[in-house]
Amino acid sequence: MRDSSATTADRAAFGIAVVDLLRAGRFAEVYELFGPKLRQAVSVDTLGLAWSDEVDRRGHVVRVEDPTTEAMDGGLVRVIVPVTLEHGSLAVRMAVDEQDRLAGFLLAPPTEPWDPPHYARRKRFTEQDVRVGAGPLAVPGTLTMPRLGVLHRLRRTGVPGVVLLAGGGPFDRDETSGRNKPLKDIAWGLADRGVAALRFDKVTYTHAAAVADIPGFTMTDEYVPHAVSAAALLRAHPSVDPDRVYVLGHSMGGKVAPRVAAAAPAIAGLIVLAGDTQPMHHSAVRVARYLAGLNPAAAPSADLIAAQANLVDSPNLSADTPATDLPFGFSGSYWLDQRAYDPVALAASLHKPMFIAQGGRDYQVTVEHDLAGWRTGLSNHPNVTIRVYDAANHLFFAGTGPSTPAEYDPPQHVAPTVITDIADWIGAVTGTATSH
Repeated sequence: MRDSSATTADRAAFGIAVVDLLRAGRFAEVYELFGPKLRQAVSVDTLGLAWSDEVDRRGHVVRVEDPTTEAMDGGLVRVIVPVTLEHGSLAVRMAVDEQDRLAGFLLAPPTEPWDPPHYARRKRFTEQDVRVGAGPLAVPGTLTMPRLGVLHRLRRTGVPGVVLLAGGGPFDRDETSGRNKPLKDIAWGLADRGVAALRFDKVTYTHAAAVADIPGFTMTDEYVPHAVSAAALLRAHPSVDPDRVYVLGHSMGGKVAPRVAAAAPAIAGLIVLAGDTQPMHHSAVRVARYLAGLNPAAAPSADLIAAQANLVDSPNLSADTPATDLPFGFSGSYWLDQRAYDPVALAASLHKPMFIAQGGRDYQVTVEHDLAGWRTGLSNHPNVTIRVYDAANHLFFAGTGPSTPAEYDPPQHVAPTVITDIADWIGAVTGTATSH
């Protein structure tokens, strides 16, 4: 162990040493490096299965690249080790404390240069950095604003705006996944059509260590305070029409969107992209079984998740249930909150216009298991538009055949029809056409 005088080179060497342990299958030794909070959330078995899943999917490690390091809040250092495998690559992301303990750990696709989608003409909008929220848990964000020429053509006192919410997990403001940035696609695409967009880093991304110390942390804590602050920031902008600010959530961001609107009644409506309605622990089992069908080596991981999901359903679940016994290492409080939440019922009670989109090839959130919930629960709602994009996967990238995790790896963009339909819907519900 080293003290706080450890250098950047020390941190980089530490990161490589962790990867070497993973390559050797010495998962118990990696687990010994976990800090107390991470140890509560992730077990040795979960760690081993996660690494084995990556190797099964991408092949054995061919090369370990030089790490990058970045200072974080609370004296932590983010260490990212790019790893090249036989059939792809990944980034081993770690948050290292001053005593060389791992406060955060994630296996993720590597971040690559991003090319803008063809439907976003950069000259038609501007971007500026903003701060969302207040106090020590405030997060950085980006406001994407149509240029004045677009504002004039709209003949309105202000443009409509959307607050963008990423899916479950510690995502940045762009929902970066390897070479792809779905929320940035959406923000730029909508701004090209005269709709302002505000996106922000999730609190679990910017303040991972601080969040880990919050007892009873739930999905509401993960999303609602910052989403409400972002909506207020947009409504206060002189170029935004305060009566036309919407919440657009993807995946878990779509699931939580009704809670955001309930907490901020001035929000004009909801845009839900692949929002899940099936209980999350049940969908986790379904997805794990699907992936095991693609790769039988993933069967042990599916069995583990099924056992953890059974505990979520059990009357024995409590706030004190160890997170290591529960899906994704989330706390008992988190799962109690999930178990009690019905996003469709809450959405129906809001009496706001809604646009709900679903990818036909999505295996994570599906037409059968999730969109069916929206359709049934909102069947009597007077202002709901539902679109199914048959060729789209979970990230609304177009493709063919059964969807697989590897499909997300190549650089691609949210389908332009999705952007067009969202912008046109915003214009339709307010009686104003968006700009082309």
